Amino acid sequence: MCGIVGYIGRKTAAPIIIKGLKKLEYRGYDSFGIATIGSGIEICKHAGRISENARSALHLNGTIGIGHTRWATHGVPNDINAHPHTDCKNRIAIVHNGIIENYAILKRQLIARGHRFLSETDTEVIAHLIEENYKDNLLSAVQNIVPKLQGSFALLVISPEEERIIAARNASPLVIGIGDGEYFAASDMTPVLEYTERAVFLEDGDIASLSPANLEIYHGEKRVERSVELVDWSVEDTRKGGFAHYMLKEIYEQPQAFYDSTRTLDQETLPASVKKTSSVAIVACGSSFHAGLIFKYLLEETCGIPARIEYASEFKYFPPPVSCLVIGITQSGETADTLTALKQAKSHNCPTIAITNVPGSSVSRIADTTIFMRAGPEISVAATKSFIAQLAVLMQLVNLRSGEQFTKVLLHAHRAIEEVLLMDLSDAVSACKQAQSIFYVGRGPFYPVSLEGALKMKEISYIHAEGYAAGELKHGPFALLSKDTPVIAICMPDETYGVMISNIKEMKARGAPVIALGIEGDSELADIVDIFIPLPKTHKFVQILTSLVVFQLLAYHTAVALQRDVDKPRNLAKSVTVE
Repeated sequence: MCGIVGYIGRKTAAPIIIKGLKKLEYRGYDSFGIATIGSGIEICKHAGRISENARSALHLNGTIGIGHTRWATHGVPNDINAHPHTDCKNRIAIVHNGIIENYAILKRQLIARGHRFLSETDTEVIAHLIEENYKDNLLSAVQNIVPKLQGSFALLVISPEEERIIAARNASPLVIGIGDGEYFAASDMTPVLEYTERAVFLEDGDIASLSPANLEIYHGEKRVERSVELVDWSVEDTRKGGFAHYMLKEIYEQPQAFYDSTRTLDQETLPASVKKTSSVAIVACGSSFHAGLIFKYLLEETCGIPARIEYASEFKYFPPPVSCLVIGITQSGETADTLTALKQAKSHNCPTIAITNVPGSSVSRIADTTIFMRAGPEISVAATKSFIAQLAVLMQLVNLRSGEQFTKVLLHAHRAIEEVLLMDLSDAVSACKQAQSIFYVGRGPFYPVSLEGALKMKEISYIHAEGYAAGELKHGPFALLSKDTPVIAICMPDETYGVMISNIKEMKARGAPVIALGIEGDSELADIVDIFIPLPKTHKFVQILTSLVVFQLLAYHTAVALQRDVDKPRNLAKSVTVE
């Protein structure tokens, strides 16, 4: 879970790479490093964030360079373990995103052959393997060693003896941006957008040679052509636009993201596998899992179609018996566990659909059908607008499969989202920022809404938070309730309203302060809770959306009040490309 950038062309490489790495910090920010070809290989690398230490790399010379921002997997974040890594003779420099699963045995073999290792990383073995195979052709050397690597990797390799960058991909994203007499390589499009909208997305097994005048792509040793795609994200989409944080900007972009993503599907573009399926299995991780669980509730209730949901991380090792449509949900399209789960589903001859936000991502090459959300780039680590866009697609699937019962509801849902963006949550923030633990509770589809609310709170405020089905608190968690443990309850006027009122009274009886989300005008609910947050009186689908947005805002403002690093929460990265 790292970000890599490469540049080759007429301009000085270091400033371009620095700017690109800053845009990839959401992928990792433990350490960073840059290597350029100047007077030999010139390297600058440090523990810490490039956004705080970028000036240290401005002295690097040359028009060819590679860079890396790291989320540590092998070895602690320090200057030595930071990428780039080099070989014994300092003829090779390499940056790597991914994990080399067989690095330990490769390292032992290399040490036995006399190689000297400086770092604790898995990546360094690649530099030494290339060293052994490098005669006078860097491309050939990389082609020779790639079959020896097990695991995932996106690689950029340079040598002062050649005027080119070698790029290789297997199960980790790598895009080549095509400029005018220059090429860019990166983990995603965000560092490239400022320079070009033309891109080539490498496929697994591809190895590319980038020179100022030419791009050559090989699959194995065979020369191949990959299509040039136009990416319609704008540079402005990746800037804060006056907001204090990317997360807040992306929360405010949700009405448009929902509106646009709903329109990715209609009866003509609805995949045939959805039209004819009699059961569904969903595989996902994190927030995407919560979106899938909401989908399960809505699909079963509305369409009568049985749906099961599995953690993608468990699916590989404990695969359930499946013979139905399998839907994989992944914001980045690179989530390793979800990719593996979809591959396993295909091995059982199940039809597969991927829902993702990133054109050219790995999942689109694995699934039989891919549905692209229209959320645009999301920079903050915490998923907000990508989550709402996932729900837009999933709700539209339910709508279309049900005979378009909810078209008008979905058409106007963005207006209710806009309404709750203006809410004053200061009382709820004051209650939450003092807490050591917070419980979120709901029933039916509002149970996964509670799970997502708790996840948002814990990942950006660092307050311990847990989501529960409301009826489950009495089966153990009641022991933790006190005046210092707020409970945030969702209580909507549906078939569960009466029992939710009873649950809230039970929590109050244990001394817990209760913050409740309900429909505006609900005086009964307002009278029994400590803080009442009124939501617009709308359809259940829209109540789900507005509740989620309130939870996002509550987490955001609580984190800001606690002076947390909202966009880059500790220990987390945006795109989880390792198992």
